[in-house]
Amino acid sequence: MSEAVLRYALLAFSSLFSIINPIASAPIFAGLTTGWTPEARRRSALKAAAAAGGTLAAFALAGGAIFSFFGITVPAFQIVGGILFTTLGINTLLKGKDLADSQGDEHADPSIVPIGIPLIAGPGAISTVMVLIGGAHTTLHRAALFGAIAVNVLLTFVVLVLSPRIVAALGVTGQKILGKLMGLITAVIGVQFAINGASAVMKDILTSVKGG
Repeated sequence: MSEAVLRYALLAFSSLFSIINPIASAPIFAGLTTGWTPEARRRSALKAAAAAGGTLAAFALAGGAIFSFFGITVPAFQIVGGILFTTLGINTLLKGKDLADSQGDEHADPSIVPIGIPLIAGPGAISTVMVLIGGAHTTLHRAALFGAIAVNVLLTFVVLVLSPRIVAALGVTGQKILGKLMGLITAVIGVQFAINGASAVMKDILTSVKGG
C-alpha cells in the first residue's frame, strides 16, 4: 500500500471519528436505554450501528453519481463541506451537543432513529463521506474509505454497548472536555477541507490564465 493511500486512510478514519464522535453518543444512548437488559442494549446498539453504516456506505457508493448528476465539482463540495464542519466544530466548542434535542420519544425504539440516524450518521458524517469519496481516485482509496467507515461503525457499536460504564467513568466534566476536544478537531479538519478545495480552484484558475 502506497504512502498516499495510507495518508488518505488516516484522514478518512480521523475525519469520520471526530465528526461521529461515538463517546458523545454514549450518554444519549445510555439515557434512552435506561433499565434495559445488557442483551437488549446490545441488540439496539447493533441495529443502530448497522443503520448508520449502511447509510454512510450508500452515500459513499452513490457519491460519484450524485456529483455527476448535479454537476458538482469535488473542490466545491470540499469548500462547502469544510464550512459545514468548521461551523459544527465551533458550535460544539461554544454550545456543546444538545442532549434534549436528540432524545425524541422515550417510548419508541431509538435504535434506528434517532441513534443510527441522525445521531451517528448525521449530516456531518454524510458530508464527510461525500467529500472523502471525491478524493478517492483509485480502488485502494475507495477500499480505505469503506474500511474507515467499518472501523468507525464497529468502534461506535462497542462504545454504545459500554455506554453506561463510559458515562460513569467520564462523569459530566470528562464528557464536556472530550466534547470540546472533538469540536476543536472537527473545526480544524473543516478548515483544511476548505483550504484544499480553494487551492484546487485557484490552481484551475491559474492554469486557465496561463493557457489563455
